[in-house]
Amino acid sequence: MVQTPIPRRRQKLAELISDDIKRWIASEGMTEGDRLPNEKTLMELYGCAKGTVREALKILEVEGLVTLKTGPGGGAILHTPSMEPASRMLRNFLHFRSLDGHQVYQLRRLLEVELAVSVVGKLSPEALESLAANIDACECHHPGEEDQRRQRFLELEFHNLLAKACPNPLLAFMCRFLNDMLRDLVVVKKAYVPERKQFDEANHRYHRELVEAYRNEDKERVRQLMDEHMRDAEAHMSALEAEMADQMLISQETLFDAEQDSPLLHLIKQAR
Repeated sequence: MVQTPIPRRRQKLAELISDDIKRWIASEGMTEGDRLPNEKTLMELYGCAKGTVREALKILEVEGLVTLKTGPGGGAILHTPSMEPASRMLRNFLHFRSLDGHQVYQLRRLLEVELAVSVVGKLSPEALESLAANIDACECHHPGEEDQRRQRFLELEFHNLLAKACPNPLLAFMCRFLNDMLRDLVVVKKAYVPERKQFDEANHRYHRELVEAYRNEDKERVRQLMDEHMRDAEAHMSALEAEMADQMLISQETLFDAEQDSPLLHLIKQAR
């Protein structure tokens, strides 16, 4: 049986205008702080009503491309969007796809190594100090669930600091997005419980050796270390997820046993 193709939704005029404005911004090479033409000019340019222009500008504001200011000297002012809204939308898209650590690391093993090598010789003294300070903060944690959670986030932040220095914005975005995915997995799966000292020690060691390799601008050493680091981290993540799955199975079995022993459940069965 031939399925009838689902027709594509027809774009609203405001959406078409917002897309055209984005193309115009790119072609004119406009930058943060520049102003778009006022509402009256846009109405004349597109031959549409004020409400349609305002809707188009609102779309751009929601996408993080402009800031809308009212009053004298107001209007639509260009704003460089942060990566967070885009990352959040992509994570929402993947939220119900049941991603696991292995699937994230299929990409992370490749991309994180390329990012690490791309910043050799590009880390300022301040950036190197930030990396060293991150390692110190990771090593100063105490036992406890909340501190373990903070520990995992700090370890991911080490890699975000590298991404900030990456000359390739697409590679930087992808690596930071994968870090966000791992952060979500840490929270959802409570991947900081139980405490995993071996994982902590391995992360600290790799991070310290990476900083040393960066100070020496040793590209091959950086490549080797980051490749080993990603493989080791994936192994720990897989072991942790398996452990968490076993714990969940035990919890479900315990709940089932408790239901069998429940006096209320016994009375209900007798009533039947």
